[in-house]
Amino acid sequence: MKLEGKIAVVTGAGSGIGLATARLFAAEGARVVGIDASADALANLKTALGDACVVHHADVTDEAAAIRIVATFDRVDVLVTAAGLSRGKPVGDTTLEDWNTVMSVNVTGTFLWIRECLRPMTRQGGGSIVAIASQLARAGGRGNGAYVASKGAVVALTKSVALDYVEQGIRCNAVLPGATETPLLNRSFGRHADPAAARERSRLRHPMGRFGRPEEIAAACLYLASDEAAFTTGIELPVDGGWLAG
Repeated sequence: MKLEGKIAVVTGAGSGIGLATARLFAAEGARVVGIDASADALANLKTALGDACVVHHADVTDEAAAIRIVATFDRVDVLVTAAGLSRGKPVGDTTLEDWNTVMSVNVTGTFLWIRECLRPMTRQGGGSIVAIASQLARAGGRGNGAYVASKGAVVALTKSVALDYVEQGIRCNAVLPGATETPLLNRSFGRHADPAAARERSRLRHPMGRFGRPEEIAAACLYLASDEAAFTTGIELPVDGGWLAG
């Protein structure tokens, strides 16, 4: 198993990409630490994974919670920052509250959990961080300015961490999913006057003609988290059905 005996922290572990990643990492031998703002989702995760998982109900933007939770573990081998949200508005219609909320969860939440997990990783002499960004960080996109900007910031942060901590044996990489079948994606279509038409337009943007599955994104996270990627740091790994090539 690729993560046998590892401690893996996954934010946003209650649904979507985070849930698929938590399940896969547990199957690969990791003890998963699941973080999510939904107590019900965490209860379901704990039921599914049993002793392979411990869960913590927390908002990823809560600095005190991040400090407290990470401090309970002697070591952290892997971090995956999968928590995220979108408000789905063009910049001209984006309120300051919209902007701040998206940036707080997607950027500040990523920063806080990376910062806290860097502490045990530095002490133990290594670790792997996988940040979930988006193909839109490269391609841009319509009607979602705050989200696109936030994911661009996640990519930039990933590169900075990779360079700052390479000598401590810590790798930091970003996965850039295309549109993936998650509750976040479905909520985004629901904001359109014609959700079915919006869904079809998005599907057709992918040369492979379909959306990604959370398990496919989780597989990319597993590769970057594992020793198979021992010579890989600071990269942006698209898992996007050909979006960026099209």
